[in-house]
Amino acid sequence: PTKSTVVLENMLQVDLRVIPPESYGAALQYFTGSKEHNVKLRTIGVKAGYKLNEYGLYHRSDDALVEAEDEAKIYEALGMEWMPPELRENTGEIEAAIEKKLPKLVTLDQVRGDLHVHTNYSHAIDPLEAMVKKAIDMKLEYLAITDHSQSLAIAQGLKEDKLLEQIKEVRRLDDEYSEIRLLTGTECDNKSDGSMDYSDDLLSQLDWVVASIHIGMQRDEETITNRILEAIHNPYTRVIGHPTGRLIQKRNPYEVNLDRIFEAAAEQNVFMEINCSPNRLDLRDVDARRAKEAGVKLSLGSDAHSVAQMEFLPLGVSVARRGWLEAPDVVNTWDLDKVLGYRR
Repeated sequence: PTKSTVVLENMLQVDLRVIPPESYGAALQYFTGSKEHNVKLRTIGVKAGYKLNEYGLYHRSDDALVEAEDEAKIYEALGMEWMPPELRENTGEIEAAIEKKLPKLVTLDQVRGDLHVHTNYSHAIDPLEAMVKKAIDMKLEYLAITDHSQSLAIAQGLKEDKLLEQIKEVRRLDDEYSEIRLLTGTECDNKSDGSMDYSDDLLSQLDWVVASIHIGMQRDEETITNRILEAIHNPYTRVIGHPTGRLIQKRNPYEVNLDRIFEAAAEQNVFMEINCSPNRLDLRDVDARRAKEAGVKLSLGSDAHSVAQMEFLPLGVSVARRGWLEAPDVVNTWDLDKVLGYRR
């Protein structure tokens, strides 16, 4: 047999296809595009006198092979640039490839920092210094320490005196580890009335404030939207964390008007987060693209609650790439002084 379906112990289904080596490029193209992308591509091929399948690109008139081994040459024969697999969704990538206007997608090696991690000051597993050492091992240039705020008791949120204690430790470690710059910060609850969980006086002492909703997510769209708008207009908010509140396969996004959120964020120079946790991946790709089109910059945060979870960053990069984001769209690729200077 040339094809089989394998179900792994974790219930992940894997489709296995065996093809001749000389057809590898055609098969790679065929199986890495969505159905909609492939149908559009085949339609273009038919109009140009070709037929396309997983074995190759052929002339319709005599079945003569045009190309099969190199997928880039298949796209070229169809009159377009090769495009990264993440874009193959028939959402404008084919037109952009024909016009040679494809985005230069952000890559993991361009990411210079993680802007959302937790420590055992709140409910995470590992101590602050362990997170710092992991960031250094990952060759990161900067790291934002953003433990939960005081109202989130279930996450052992930090009372004000505990946060002040943490600020001192972050600054001490920042002096001790010259290889990396550490940011004092918080993931501050955006409360049900729209206010922030810490006073402006305390927030003003922090380098990095992530405003997030963790309670009251069942409210109506107008209430949730206005609540986030209040956080965006707080002068110390840097980024809106996991902006739709979804937990994949566990909780649907809350009702929120993202168009209004993105408009305000662009006006206020507030970032929108792509939360890299595999449970969240929030913003999702299509919303990240909408944010970009609205003039909003995106921030990646691993939302790590342990050293091991700091390795979630590549998942966020994958979402960014699916959302057509380039390096200038993702603030983690910026020099830290530029990041901190974006909103004053």
